[in-house]
Amino acid sequence: MTQNRAVLGGVFAAAVTPFEQNGSLDRDAARRNVRALLDAGLHGVLLAGSTGEAALLDQTERDGMLQAVRDEIPASRFLLMGVGTESTRHTIARAKHAATLGADAVLVVAPHYFTALMTPAAQKAHYLAVADASPAPVVLYSVPAFMHYHLDPDTVCELASHENIIGIKDSSGNAEWRQGYLRARGPKFAVMTGHAPSLTQALGEGCAGAVLAAACVAPRLAVSVAAACGLGHPEDGAAAQNGLRRLAMEVAAVYSVPGLKAAVDAAGMHGGPPRSPLLPVSDDARAVIAGTVAEVLA
Repeated sequence: MTQNRAVLGGVFAAAVTPFEQNGSLDRDAARRNVRALLDAGLHGVLLAGSTGEAALLDQTERDGMLQAVRDEIPASRFLLMGVGTESTRHTIARAKHAATLGADAVLVVAPHYFTALMTPAAQKAHYLAVADASPAPVVLYSVPAFMHYHLDPDTVCELASHENIIGIKDSSGNAEWRQGYLRARGPKFAVMTGHAPSLTQALGEGCAGAVLAAACVAPRLAVSVAAACGLGHPEDGAAAQNGLRRLAMEVAAVYSVPGLKAAVDAAGMHGGPPRSPLLPVSDDARAVIAGTVAEVLA
């Protein structure tokens, strides 16, 4: 997908990063996972996001993951690559590198180590610098659970006018903030929800799509919800929406990334072990997760 064609929309999976038992990147498993996700009808995948343990990957692993799956994603689908870091300079370097390896767009989480200093002015300056320098289109990323603040809606509306900023992934689930971001939507700027429990509501309000961890486990359910909403009959996707809600609330919210990786295993794909210092879920928890996945996919 070329930069001119980089228009966000549809349902993406926030992909896990599969590792071997020895901790090395499992490229074959990454390819199989992406094939399965796209075969289920998803419009794209996000690599090196929160679900992909981005904070625990080195640059070689990031490159390896992108290179492993790039050829599995046709021009009609979308490869979004997480590149955000605490440093504007480092984020720009990562964005440039991801573009050379074939990313269709880059996802940039806002810096959050110096949380108190990330004022709207600092947010705007950071994103404008990245967007000016990045060869790939930029997607803003607001994930308050990890950032401990949210991107300012007025600032997002200002940033949306930049020709190289094409959207935002909003993982807050906060309806007021989402409505603020939706004021920025237009032909070149899309709002994508990252909150599975409110997917139907977000699509009904005008979100162009979603980037979901739950879609790694149940991609067809996510596609079903989006299809029902697109046809104007969200009630037809109610059962699928409930399944996504269960995965988000009973797996992701309780067990975080290790639990999601166990759920991916239970769904017949490859989650594998989490990266240290994260610990695998216990055998008892794995059994509970497998039971939930079986019920959701039944």
